[in-house]
Amino acid sequence: MDPKEEGAERVKPQNFEERVIWYSMVGTYGFFLIGGLYILAPVVAWVLLAYLGWKWWNQDSRTAIDQRIAVPVSVWVWIVAMLVMQLALIMGHLDFNLETDSLIKSSFGWAKGWALLALFPLIGCLEIRPQLLYRAACIVCLHTLLILPFFYLGYLLHLPARLYVSPLQAIGGPGPEFFSMQLYEIDPENHQLRFRLFTPWGPALGFVANIYFFFALQEKDKKWRWIGVIGCLVMCMISASRLALLSIVTVFIVTWGLTNFKQAKTQIAMGFVSLAAGIFGPQILAAIESFTAAFKGARAGSSRVRATLGRIAVDRWEREAPIWGHGVVERGSHLVEYMPIGSHHTWFGLLFVKGAVGFVALAIPLLWSFLDLVIKAQKSDTARTGLSIVLVLFLYTFGENLEVLAYLIWPGLVLLGLAFQERVLLPSQQVSGQPPNRSLEEAVT
Repeated sequence: MDPKEEGAERVKPQNFEERVIWYSMVGTYGFFLIGGLYILAPVVAWVLLAYLGWKWWNQDSRTAIDQRIAVPVSVWVWIVAMLVMQLALIMGHLDFNLETDSLIKSSFGWAKGWALLALFPLIGCLEIRPQLLYRAACIVCLHTLLILPFFYLGYLLHLPARLYVSPLQAIGGPGPEFFSMQLYEIDPENHQLRFRLFTPWGPALGFVANIYFFFALQEKDKKWRWIGVIGCLVMCMISASRLALLSIVTVFIVTWGLTNFKQAKTQIAMGFVSLAAGIFGPQILAAIESFTAAFKGARAGSSRVRATLGRIAVDRWEREAPIWGHGVVERGSHLVEYMPIGSHHTWFGLLFVKGAVGFVALAIPLLWSFLDLVIKAQKSDTARTGLSIVLVLFLYTFGENLEVLAYLIWPGLVLLGLAFQERVLLPSQQVSGQPPNRSLEEAVT
């Protein structure tokens, strides 16, 4: 057996936190059938947070070093940023004299959305092996390949697109699509068949596929790796999401470039690319413009609605609530097909609901994470995967609202926590034998 594949068959959960994560991931379709996916992620997050707190409280000098809870600075950056999100939420409600019931409801929404972007990286500080996440993602891809023919058969038999909505919707959520069993859907604009599977809409399936694709690339067992890669590519295609296909290629190339730029062959290749760009600059710019036009024209109506939602969100943010935002989302008019203002775009949504404070509260941890993981990815496969996840998150801020879909992409957030713990050896430490650093500010000073 290839040394890289040694022990591949032994990927099974070994402790409480791994069992929770493992069965939550491999049981994706089971939870989907009962409409429980939207509820599952917050429960997992807050239960494992309590468990982490218990372990942290009970550790002392007698606790083995490899079993101690140590929270990297990058995780603290996310924690502080997401607390600032809640502060902006409160201030927005106070500025517009919104009712207490609205504040309570919005705070519950924060606990099921933005808070997850800090909680799951924090959970990554527990004893969780990255390989467990990779294998679980590949198993979900296998389930997808096995189940997809039945969804397609439902379309061929002209079964109702939506079979049922789970009674768990009574617990509360953004809408019935988060709790429904949807076999297929027909795009009203171009009449194209698309599938959403266990997600609330097609592009969200592409989002999950992007996260799992970079998990699958790190799977050591070739069989499972191919299953994962094929499953993710299939999910991207059946989601009919333009961003999904663009993201998966772009992130792969950018990650490769950022983690290989020190190599001579990469620098030589970039030299040739720069020379070609200088010679064929006008043709390249024309090709980019043509691609952009074709990208938007593929679903012109959708692009128009998204652009209009963005303009409305920015205009009202500037005029009405530049600092703290409006505190709550608002339903748009018929001009934007009654979509919530700021939806389909994380940054516009933040400006409208949480103002400049909320915008900065997401921009800072994303930038910090990128810089931290670029450094660590030079030596660590886990950090390299984490860097890909950060890039995927960034690209999807322009097409989705991260907080709404955090309940689906949480395995990627756990991986970020694992990646943040990777250590960096400075040249002076490599010579002196000093212990490696964990934090970004230590690595750059």
